[in-house]
Amino acid sequence: MYRAEGVSVAAGGRMLVDGADLEVRPGAVTVLVGPNGAGKSTLLKALSGEQRLTAGRVSLDGVPIAALRPLDLARRRAVLPQAAEVAFPFTAGEVIAAGLLSGDAGEGARIARLLALVDLPGFAARRYDSLSGGERQRVQLARILAQLEMGRVDAPAYLFLDEPTASLDLAHQLTVLRLARAHADRGGGVLAVLHDLNLAAMVADEIVVLAAGRIRARGPVAGVITDRVLEEAFGVAVRVGVAPPGPFVLPQNVRMAG
Repeated sequence: MYRAEGVSVAAGGRMLVDGADLEVRPGAVTVLVGPNGAGKSTLLKALSGEQRLTAGRVSLDGVPIAALRPLDLARRRAVLPQAAEVAFPFTAGEVIAAGLLSGDAGEGARIARLLALVDLPGFAARRYDSLSGGERQRVQLARILAQLEMGRVDAPAYLFLDEPTASLDLAHQLTVLRLARAHADRGGGVLAVLHDLNLAAMVADEIVVLAAGRIRARGPVAGVITDRVLEEAFGVAVRVGVAPPGPFVLPQNVRMAG
């Protein structure tokens, strides 16, 4: 299990995350929600090892992640950031190859399969800098899937996704959720930061609500996505489950399978 215990992160004289306890369980999707500046991305980075802690401990199967070799950690967890810059004129296939940790004869076929998985068939030779923001995000998703696939060990692997649907249209938002759900169903763990509460409710086994750096609520969707919790966290009076006057579209009405 991936675990944060009493994690605090301070920067610029401000506490970004304050005493957070969080578990990312194998076989489950955990979703972080909360207002802008709540500390969601900072907490995800703290768990991934990208953020220095002010206090607390992050461990993987009881071992502090700081004690793990970078390669060993990379075999167990992969991170999709909000945005990933590529400074050189790489192709989409070359970006994915960076996650494969190999150079064997089957690399081309693996890259093609991973691109098809994120609905970018035939994109291997396309220049990364020629792609749209959403296409780049899906290439990066293919890269981290490649990383965990090639680093496969006899233990659960973890996907950390920081706002993975932000630049995607509805169809590809659902693609990301389907892949996250499939990873968890295979026994892996998923931690995702999402702003869309409908998408969070659709995919999460557990929702964790952050506000002002502190965890305000956690638990199953029905126990957390409530009028009271959302008003306290977001400062907006809402009525959960009440249809608005006029047309509306909910992702829950779209089949994720296939």
